[in-house]
Amino acid sequence: MTATTPAPTLAAPRPPWPLGGLLTLSGAAFVTILTEALPAGVLPAMSSGLGVTEARAGLLVTVYALAAAVTAIPMTAWTLRLPRRTLLLSLLLGFAATNAVTAASTGFALTLGARILSGVFAGMLWAMVPAYAARLAPHRGGKAIATALAGMTVGLSLGVPAGTALGGLIGWRGVFAALTGLALALAATARWRLPALAGQKAGEVREGRGLRATIRTPGIAAINAASIAMVLGFYVLYTYIAPFVERAGLAVSTGTVLFVFGLGSTAGVWIAGATADRWLRRSTLTLLALSALCLVTLGLFAGSTAVVLVAAVLWGVTHGGIPALMQTAGVRAAPHDPDTANSLWVTGWNVAMAGGSLLGGAVLAGAGTSALPWTAAALLAVSVLTAGAARRHGFPL
Repeated sequence: MTATTPAPTLAAPRPPWPLGGLLTLSGAAFVTILTEALPAGVLPAMSSGLGVTEARAGLLVTVYALAAAVTAIPMTAWTLRLPRRTLLLSLLLGFAATNAVTAASTGFALTLGARILSGVFAGMLWAMVPAYAARLAPHRGGKAIATALAGMTVGLSLGVPAGTALGGLIGWRGVFAALTGLALALAATARWRLPALAGQKAGEVREGRGLRATIRTPGIAAINAASIAMVLGFYVLYTYIAPFVERAGLAVSTGTVLFVFGLGSTAGVWIAGATADRWLRRSTLTLLALSALCLVTLGLFAGSTAVVLVAAVLWGVTHGGIPALMQTAGVRAAPHDPDTANSLWVTGWNVAMAGGSLLGGAVLAGAGTSALPWTAAALLAVSVLTAGAARRHGFPL
């Protein structure tokens, strides 16, 4: 009688990396952030074209953020059952329509209405993109989320300056018309490259999913608290970076500081993608602590051009990586309903963005530019401590 040797078990091959689908999601993020931020770059021309003051034209940026903050949670809940690709196509077509209206409108009220609708679409898109990306590559969800959100970073660091420059050549209406075409092209690409993933079933919400269940999920509160403190701190200084740089008497312009910040942000996205799946807690705490250190450095050495540029690059690295890490944490903490978890994050982000700008303005008016980095650093310290304390849930060991 002879023994038989069992055949070796072959490991299952790793699914192919869905680069085409993730780049499509990244393109959607790019269109969304350009739609949001571009009016700030062409504000004088828009105010002249619409016959309003620059201060009133600034509402075109404000209402977008407010609409995203107010509607992200209810609209995400309302659309949970829709197939994910269908929802994304609808949002991209919505951006195409509102940007077309913005390009053609000659009345401020109509333009303002289009911006409000764009903000509603943005709130839903920011909530769904990380969860969609994670479902495309469940074996490497953190890297997938970072890849999809890279469009946001590229849009802020390169797209907005390029769009502003293009506006000087073809006019602000031409830029919004170009955004319309880009949204339509991405909708066609999404129909071709993205799988038709199902939404939630009708009974799943009744079985304990939904907003209330997600809010009670262990870790969600810590993730959002850490994120809100971080965003508050970021916008305290970032909103007023121009007066900070100008009054420091540096040998470079604000544009140069923002350019190196943007380069750092691009590197931060890569770092998040490389570390989110294996070292989420370590990477998040490291970038949060680095952000606080950069702000302290800006407070101590505001008059040194070389130090400010290095600190701006590293600060950009942290801002490029932290959002992807935070949203990866949210998807992990609430795998039963990641879209709702991210809608909470989107709402917190937009509220904190407005709050940081208001707080920064108060600090600037009261204590001056020198106090801005110290105020921001204190808020980042709160974020570090909050994330660090979430050892069991949120940012587990």
